[in-house]
Parts: sequence; structure tokens; C-alpha cells
Amino acid sequence: MRKKYLNLLAVSVILTLIAFLMDGDVKEPSMVMRFVEFFAMSAIVFVLISSTVLLTHFAIKKFQRI
Repeated sequence: MRKKYLNLLAVSVILTLIAFLMDGDVKEPSMVMRFVEFFAMSAIVFVLISSTVLLTHFAIKKFQRI
């Protein structure tokens, strides 16, 4: 895996961890459900961040050619 993707994954996990710690909702009694929610949210945040970063990088490269 490239270093850029690992950095984006680390940022998404850190943001998800902060969000779960700040969350005031009642926690699920099942530990498996907590892990599923955490990893699903990490994946969603990773996709959002990586798509934003990669689309921005692509747009910058296209505008530099013009």
C-alpha cells in the first residue's frame, strides 16, 4: 500500500476514534457491534477523505497543463 493511502487511513481512524470518544449516545451492549460500527465508520471517513484528496490532486494537475 502506498504511503499516501496509509496516511489517509491513519487520519480517518484518528477522526473516527475522536468521534466515538466524544459521542454521547448510549453504547450498544454487544462488543462485536461496536467494532463493526467503528470499522464501518472508519471506512466511510476514509472513502470521503481519499476521494476529496485525490479529486483535488487530479484537478490541480489538469489545471497546471492548461
